[in-house]
Amino acid sequence: MSDLIAIVYPTEETAEKVRQELIALQKEYVITLEDAVIAVKTEDGKIRLNQLVNTTGAGALGGGFWGLLVGTIFLMPVVGAAIGAASGALAGALSDYGINDDFMKDLAGSISPGNAALFVLIKAMTEDKVLDDIKGYGGVVLKTSLDRTKEQALRNALAGVPAPSAPEREEPAVPATPTPHVPPVI
Repeated sequence: MSDLIAIVYPTEETAEKVRQELIALQKEYVITLEDAVIAVKTEDGKIRLNQLVNTTGAGALGGGFWGLLVGTIFLMPVVGAAIGAASGALAGALSDYGINDDFMKDLAGSISPGNAALFVLIKAMTEDKVLDDIKGYGGVVLKTSLDRTKEQALRNALAGVPAPSAPEREEPAVPATPTPHVPPVI
C-alpha cells in the first residue's frame, strides 16, 4: 500500500528542491515514488499543478508514432502522424496518473497565495534516511496517510527536532556465582 504525504512550502522553488532531493534518493533506492506533484496557488487564487509526468506530451509522442506507422501503411504518413499526435495528446490530457488532480486542487485551495504544496505518493521508503535528507527544508504537513508515529516523526524532522536516539544497550549483569557452603572438616 502506498502512502500519501502533502507538505506546504513557502515557495515553489523550495518545493521543487525537495522533489529533486526525493528523486535523487530514489536513484539510491532509499525511496520508491509513484508520483510527486507540486501544486502552486497563484495570486489570483487559481491552482496550478506541476506534474512529474506530462501525460499530454507523452500521449502526443506515442500517438504521433502510431499515427505515422498507420499513415505509412496507407501512404499518408504526415496526415497519420498529425491525427495520431492529436488523438494521443487528447488521451493524455484526459488521463490521470498517480494522485488525483481534483483532490490535489481541492486540498491546495486551503494554502496561501504564493505557497506551494508538494504531494508525494510513496510506495516504499527507508524512513530515517529520507527524513534526514529533507529536514533542512522546513515545511508544514498539510495531509498524510501515515500512522501517527510516522506522521509525528515527519513533523519533527520538518521542524528540525532531532530524532530520538536508540537507547544504549546495557550488558546484562552477570550474577555472581555463590560460593558453595562447605561444612568444616573436623
